[in-house]
Amino acid sequence: MSSLPVFYSFRRCPYAMRARLALLSSSAAVELREILLRDKAPEFLQTSPSGTVPCLMTGDGTVIDESLDIMLWALEQSDPENWLKPDEGSRDEMLALIGRLDGDFKRHLDRYKYDTRYPDASTTEERSAAAAILMELEARLARTPWLFGNRASLADYAFLPFLRQFANVDRDWFNAEPWPNLSARLRTFETSERFAAIMPKFVKWQAGDTPVVFAAD
Repeated sequence: MSSLPVFYSFRRCPYAMRARLALLSSSAAVELREILLRDKAPEFLQTSPSGTVPCLMTGDGTVIDESLDIMLWALEQSDPENWLKPDEGSRDEMLALIGRLDGDFKRHLDRYKYDTRYPDASTTEERSAAAAILMELEARLARTPWLFGNRASLADYAFLPFLRQFANVDRDWFNAEPWPNLSARLRTFETSERFAAIMPKFVKWQAGDTPVVFAAD
């Protein structure tokens, strides 16, 4: 029986990916329980108020049901890479940008990627609206290597999984667009040891399984 915080995750979910990135950076060890979204474990549904991943239950029984809140929980315990203290700007400015990307950009991304779910959506228009936001980020990255200065911060790793999701809808189209800095950041992320460390294939969890510990080496 593990005494670690319990972390419900789904490997390909970008929200779960960014939570794993923060857990890895902070070296916060958790018991990872891989959930299949089409066959959710009853223990997960009893824990998560929303029934969505990621979801973290801390050692004192507190449930954190939002990915950004899980990132902040982990980094407020330990932040060796100073993700919460950007090279330029402030934590509040980072959170404001993340809020816009989680809102406006993600809404357009969903209506572009999952167009059959939104019969009123125009795939081309939604992609163009998302691309306009990306061009704003491209302009930032033309000035500094990362969104808030010369090193990566919370904003970068909160967004990179969603940039990857957007690019994967149509890689040929994405690669042909005029955003060399965004493309470079995405390539750096996807080929990094950090990305590999959060993306091993996890076996679906069920009650009674030997605990799987997710932690930095």
